[in-house]
Amino acid sequence: MNSWDVFLLSIRSFRTRPMRSLLTVLGMGVGIGAVLFLVSFGYGLQQVILNQITSADALLSLDVSAGTSGLIQLDRQTISDIEAIPEVVEVSPVMNLPGQLSYNNTTGDMAIYAVDRAFFRLNSTSIAHGTSFSEGDVQEIVVSSIVAQLFNFDTPDDLLGQQLKLSLFIPKMTEDGLEEVEFVERENPYKVVGVIMDDTANYAFLLNNTIADLNLDVYDQAKVKVSGSTYMETVRDKIIDKGLIVSSLSDIIDQAEKIFRIIQIVLGLFGLIALVVSAIGMFNTMTITLLERTNEIGIMRSIGVTKRDVQALFLAESMIIGFLGGVSGVAIGILGGEMVNFVFGLLAKNFGGQVLDLFYTPTIFIVFIIVFSTIIGFLTGLYPSRRAGKLNPLEALRYK
Repeated sequence: MNSWDVFLLSIRSFRTRPMRSLLTVLGMGVGIGAVLFLVSFGYGLQQVILNQITSADALLSLDVSAGTSGLIQLDRQTISDIEAIPEVVEVSPVMNLPGQLSYNNTTGDMAIYAVDRAFFRLNSTSIAHGTSFSEGDVQEIVVSSIVAQLFNFDTPDDLLGQQLKLSLFIPKMTEDGLEEVEFVERENPYKVVGVIMDDTANYAFLLNNTIADLNLDVYDQAKVKVSGSTYMETVRDKIIDKGLIVSSLSDIIDQAEKIFRIIQIVLGLFGLIALVVSAIGMFNTMTITLLERTNEIGIMRSIGVTKRDVQALFLAESMIIGFLGGVSGVAIGILGGEMVNFVFGLLAKNFGGQVLDLFYTPTIFIVFIIVFSTIIGFLTGLYPSRRAGKLNPLEALRYK
C-alpha cells in the first residue's frame, strides 16, 4: 500500500465510528488544553508582572549609590565622571529629602525625590493619572495616589491641578562637625501634574532644578543608562572601581524569570496529569479498534498486505488522533484563557481595577504542543500496531 491508501484507511474509523473517534480526540484535546491553559497562565503572569516593572530603557539602566559607609559620596563630580564613561548614554541623579506637603490646613510628611525628566523613563515608573513634568524650570510635582486620601480628595484625578506648599528638611554640617537639620519652606507652591498609583507610601517627585538655589550637590542614587546590553558588565565594573554600589533591574528580571520558569514547569506537570489520563483513554480506544478489526486484518494479510503496512495503518490512525487532539487542545486552552480573561476583566471594571491579560501563549509553544500530542499519538499506537502486525492471518480470519 502507498501512503495515500494508508491515510484513507486510517481515517475510515472517523466515518464508521464517528462518536467514538470524536470522544477520543476530545479526550486528548482536554488533556492538551489543560497543559496549554496552565502553562499559558504561567507565561501570562510573567508578562504581566515584568511589564509592570520594566521597560526597554529600564533594562539598560544601572542603579548606582554610594552606600552607607560615608567614605564615598555621589556628588556632582562623581556624576560627571560617570557621564564621561564612553558607553554611558545618560545619567539621571536622584536626591531624597524628607519633607512636607500642605494643602489648605492639612500637612503631611513624605519623602521628596528631586529628579530630572529622564528618571521616570529610566526607572520604568508609570504615571496613572495626568502627565510628567513640562519643559523648563516648572514648579510641578508628581505624587503617589495615597496623597489624595491624605488631603481628602475623592479620586486621584481630583488632585490634578491643585497647588501644594512644599517644605524641606535639609541636613547640614555645622562648623563643629555636627549635623543639624534646617527647615526650608518654599515660597512658590507646586502644581500637581501627575499621580502614581501607589497606596502604600507618601512620596512626591519634583525637578532638581527647582531646588537648585539650595546648593545641594550630594545625591542618594543615580540611574545610569548604557548604550547597549553588551556593555552592561563593562560599565558596571568601571563604576564599581570608583567605590560605588551598582545593581540593575536586569539582575532582578533574570531571577524572576528563573522563578517563573519553575512555576511554568509545576503548572505544566499538573496539566500533564490530565494528559496522561487522556493518553490512557486513547490507548484503550486503539486496543478496542484492534479487536474490532482482527477479521479485517486477516483479510488484508491474505490478499498480500504486509505486516509493515498493517502497523503503518494503526500508527497513522493513532498519530492523526493525536494531531487532531493537539489542535483541539490548543483551541480549548486558548478559548479557556479568553473566557477567564473576560470574566476577570468584567470584575476589574466593576471594582475599578486595571484590566490585565492573564494568559500569554508563545507561538513556539503552540507548535510544540501540537507536535508533542502527535508524538503521544505515535507512542500510544506502538503496542496495538505491533500486535496487529504479529497477528496470524488464519487465526485473524477465524476470530469472532
